[in-house]
Amino acid sequence: MAKVEWHWDKLFPRVGFIVTNMTGWSRKAVKFYNGRGTAERWIKEGKYAVKWTRLSCRSFKDNRPRLQLFALAYNLGNFLRRLVPPRAVKHWSLTTLREKLIKIGAKVVRHAKYVTFQLADVAVPRELFATVLDRIQRFGVPPPLAQRG
Repeated sequence: MAKVEWHWDKLFPRVGFIVTNMTGWSRKAVKFYNGRGTAERWIKEGKYAVKWTRLSCRSFKDNRPRLQLFALAYNLGNFLRRLVPPRAVKHWSLTTLREKLIKIGAKVVRHAKYVTFQLADVAVPRELFATVLDRIQRFGVPPPLAQRG
């Protein structure tokens, strides 16, 4: 079966072929294989962004807690990528997000009344970092008691 995709910014269509033994309607087969491709992309992203294939033990039972931590890190990264970033960085992959926002070195400066994190400007601009932190903070704020059921 041939799969033809037209994209508005391309002159020629993208043609792909699906070889399958599935019977029935061809649109269902294309939908199934597109879903499978999406799942494989997520698995690849987890392998490279979170590095969840780096297991330290030989038995699955011993690696179970580590796999659960990897899954938690992947889900938190996806939460951050989908709900928090401003429009300018919505296209970032999970790897880019991890490298530029999460895995940043900072110098902690303590004074009598406050603590300051000094970040390198090459990571992300100060305004972008402040926007992300503000959105995270606003996301978890519960409504006032008067508005609750």
